[in-house]
Amino acid sequence: MTKLTLFIVSDSVGETADLVAKAAASQFRQDLDTVSMKRFSHVEDESQLKEIAYLAKRQQAIVVYTLVKSSMREKIKDECRLNGLRCVDLLGSLLTEIGETVNEKPYEEPGLVRQLDEDYFKKIEAIEFAVKYDDGRDPRGVLKADIVLVGVSRTSKTPLSQYLAHRRYKVANVPLVPEVEPPEELFQIDPKKCFGLVISPHVLNSIRKERLIALGLKDDANYAQVERIEQELLHFERVVNKIGCKVINVSNRAVEETANLILSELSNS
Repeated sequence: MTKLTLFIVSDSVGETADLVAKAAASQFRQDLDTVSMKRFSHVEDESQLKEIAYLAKRQQAIVVYTLVKSSMREKIKDECRLNGLRCVDLLGSLLTEIGETVNEKPYEEPGLVRQLDEDYFKKIEAIEFAVKYDDGRDPRGVLKADIVLVGVSRTSKTPLSQYLAHRRYKVANVPLVPEVEPPEELFQIDPKKCFGLVISPHVLNSIRKERLIALGLKDDANYAQVERIEQELLHFERVVNKIGCKVINVSNRAVEETANLILSELSNS
């Protein structure tokens, strides 16, 4: 049985080329332990390619590469030709086809797909965090959060938490009710990452009435009464003053606008 040796060359981690090479090799060697595979990751200098080609010649290896820079692809192709080596370019042809289709040039920046993957998983993690620590369900989330939102009911804490989570921020939100003592964790965090959401009593009165109607209830419940709302807002004021956090009036602001204000405050703190 002819020995099979594969050199995997990448300007990033090399996982893509490694998986493709294994898939191809498995069609000839059911036991991949009989296949010698050597991965060369983060290859970004042309001098490295010359050394890899030298080693590949000594071991009669097939060179499989994923290099995003056209100059690096040309270099390894030349080195393989000079050394009589077989080589496979897994990215070059596809990059060319895509470039011609969209009439654009590639960035030629190694590792972009990994950055995109990491960005995606950070977003998912932040969204799950916002759900887990929504509406004060677990005060421990206050200590773990990047941003903490406090406010009375119906001040857009939940949609704002989700919006910020899509921007990859871990957000916990805590409702403030006069009859319930706020969690101690609120007074243990850096006040710069805490934001109080306040709203006009009359605007909140209208929002709460609509909410009651949507639930099939009468709109004259205590929850929507202006007197009750003013009592809650007074309690809110006492709590945020104790925390020492920034207060944002959300009466006539869209969620996106409030989010941008918060992120601006964070960047300046």
